[in-house]
Amino acid sequence: MPDVGRFTGRHVLAELHGVDPELLDDPERLGELLRAAVTEAGATVLDVVAQRFAPQGATVIALLAESHASVHTYPEHGSLFADVFTCGERADPEHALRLLATSLHAASVHLSVLHRGER
Repeated sequence: MPDVGRFTGRHVLAELHGVDPELLDDPERLGELLRAAVTEAGATVLDVVAQRFAPQGATVIALLAESHASVHTYPEHGSLFADVFTCGERADPEHALRLLATSLHAASVHLSVLHRGER
């Protein structure tokens, strides 16, 4: 097997609170915002899948060339959980989640960064 470099990545987990419940119940708009955030942070989006649930809530998953990004919403609480995992150095998952939080006008943001693979 050819050596393609170090296996390394960052997995950033986020909790966002104080978000407009109507926006959290709109999977198409959430998909647009997620796509824009990860793209601006240097990732390559291959596909986005979104699903709305009854009576409320949505899940959006973006398949990235670098790995993945996902959002799971709880409109009844004005909150969402999100994560972005990217391999390599080009894309910045922490920046992607900060951009997403800004676009959602989140009142509070809590991020956890996990370093994965070889260091």
